Amino acid sequence: MLLERGYNALGVQALLSVAEVPKGSFYHHFKSKEDFALQVIDLYMLEVHAGLNACLGDTTRPPLARVRGFFEMIREKYRGDGYLGCLLGGLGQELSGVSEIFRRKIDECLNVIAENLAACLEEARSAGNLPAGANPREMAQLLVDCWEGAALRTRLRRDPAPLQTMLDFYFGQIR
Repeated sequence: MLLERGYNALGVQALLSVAEVPKGSFYHHFKSKEDFALQVIDLYMLEVHAGLNACLGDTTRPPLARVRGFFEMIREKYRGDGYLGCLLGGLGQELSGVSEIFRRKIDECLNVIAENLAACLEEARSAGNLPAGANPREMAQLLVDCWEGAALRTRLRRDPAPLQTMLDFYFGQIR
């Protein structure tokens, strides 16, 4: 519901109705709507980490194929969600200008994703699949930035083409 409606448009009462739980139960588990959304981000990141571990940890595949495979897996998740895009990107766009807590939290999450990708890109550089002077950390940050922009365009269009175009361009350029 956060992805679909956004933070500001999602009322606690609507959430309670869909979940079919009383208001007291919500406040037993969450201090506030903000606390709820921050915990949703934590759960989202557990899914992201599982995907990172599954894709980047598959050492039977070359490092660049593992990195691309992670994003292809996410693209399929977006398809299943109706191309609503990334929860981090959506909440970040909505809240980063008005909430320092969300701005820091989401930036931290995106940096964690980039660090995981950087480790795999470093493997690719060490294996000679990237130029010796390549900076895997910068490349990973750029990849996350490009992906988030493409995810926004995919959400706007409800079409996966921006994600595919971005992946093709990025991986075409780094070779």
